[in-house]
Amino acid sequence: MESSHFYRDTWVEVNLDYIYENVTNMKRFLPDDVAVMAVVKANAYGHGDVQVVKTALEAGASYLAVAFLDEAIHLRSSGIDAPILVLGAVRPNDMSLAAKYNLTLTVFQLEWLQEAISVYKENLPVTFHLKLDSGMGRLGVKEKSEVTELIEVIENDPRFFLEGVFTHFATADELDTSYFEEQYQTFLQMLEWIPVKPKMVHCGNSATGLRFPEKVFNAVRLGIGMYGLTPSLEIKDQLPYNLHEAFSLHSSLVQVKKIAEGEKVSYGATFTADEEMWVGTVPVGYADGWIRSLQNTDVLVDGERCQIIGRICMDQFMVKLPREMARGTKVTLIGGQKNEYIHVDDVAKVLGTVNYEVICTISYRVPRIFLKNKSIIEVRNPVLINH
Repeated sequence: MESSHFYRDTWVEVNLDYIYENVTNMKRFLPDDVAVMAVVKANAYGHGDVQVVKTALEAGASYLAVAFLDEAIHLRSSGIDAPILVLGAVRPNDMSLAAKYNLTLTVFQLEWLQEAISVYKENLPVTFHLKLDSGMGRLGVKEKSEVTELIEVIENDPRFFLEGVFTHFATADELDTSYFEEQYQTFLQMLEWIPVKPKMVHCGNSATGLRFPEKVFNAVRLGIGMYGLTPSLEIKDQLPYNLHEAFSLHSSLVQVKKIAEGEKVSYGATFTADEEMWVGTVPVGYADGWIRSLQNTDVLVDGERCQIIGRICMDQFMVKLPREMARGTKVTLIGGQKNEYIHVDDVAKVLGTVNYEVICTISYRVPRIFLKNKSIIEVRNPVLINH
């Protein structure tokens, strides 16, 4: 099919074997009665949601989590029938859609629930997880009286079922665990407000699962760790097992030319050659997520580090080459070539951000190639699919 191909020299490779291994390693590390909820929001952190979901479920994940209703409906429309929790706020008017697609909603406010009930006219069941705000300051109930009334509303409507209760920690990925412990104790106190505990109780993201497996209750929301990335550089050396980075980004040289001393490169003429040199053009730009702040950083060309020179354009950038190289030579922006490697964390450090942001920033227009047992099992190109 045409949608299985791409017609540009830039692509992401997603190693599904690494996804599988990261999930199974977490499963082995956790107590036997703790479920893994695979967090696949934001198109599986930029990797590609459907293939990642299938792999995570094969590896032993039993629940899925997304941020928004649209993401959940997309998974259902792609044939995914596993339980899906929508972590973010859903508009009250859309509760009927959640019921239609058998999706679990986060209930985070009494007022929201009352409004949803007032407009919900269906008889289909709706499953909820109650979000408690133990100190993150995002979604969630904070007061005992509101929790009590909210539970009563759910229990008094035969269409509704409270399956779970959860919270989220703000500092589980930091060396200083004082605020983490404060939140954990707050969550324990909040759980006492619920007379009959729901089937699922979960508070752990990847960092919590990796560092405090004894405190995750009976489910872990495995996000960044599933993709082989550390929750933070602070705790990278404290992880109980090796993570395998599944995401890599590649391109090719589309033109190679020699420029003379004094010639300038790219917008603003910010780079001037101080000697005669070979320059390669790479068809990646800030519209692909390789933003202008990455000017002067390195990429790998034929196993050698080469510096980006001049400003990064919307669709292209230029690199200084050590010698004349053939058009079509592979360029790696994230990943390895020969004995050199550029990690997502390396890019994040340059940008002063976190690895989460780097992989989520790589645009939809970059095709994703999914690898399993070193073979391509799917090429997904949303640009062609959507047009």
